[in-house]
Amino acid sequence: MEALSDSLRNEVKEFGIDVIVVEPGATRSEWGTVATDILLKVSGHTAYQDLAAKTHSLFTRLSQDVAEPVVIAELVRKGIEAKSPKARYTTSQLASWLLLGLKRLLSDRQMDKLIMSQLR
Repeated sequence: MEALSDSLRNEVKEFGIDVIVVEPGATRSEWGTVATDILLKVSGHTAYQDLAAKTHSLFTRLSQDVAEPVVIAELVRKGIEAKSPKARYTTSQLASWLLLGLKRLLSDRQMDKLIMSQLR
């Protein structure tokens, strides 16, 4: 996604079109609860039982530090109204900022290891 948006931004710049990316990070919604409840229901009694329980626990812990939807709406508004918009807008949540930064620095394999280490 990053390379695609960067390419598009460069391609349409000469036509006066700005391309911005909003990277919201975790956002408060019912998605996490719905997803992990279904995960437990479907996989909670299979070979994935331990992984499902750990994933549910991790999402429950992480859901305490997430942005409200209005914060994301403000990011979008800020990008749209800017006379000279930034290429990327992110929330000020430390966890989201760190995750996005790590994603840029680490290889896919390293990122996978980091994520899986949180499920131990």
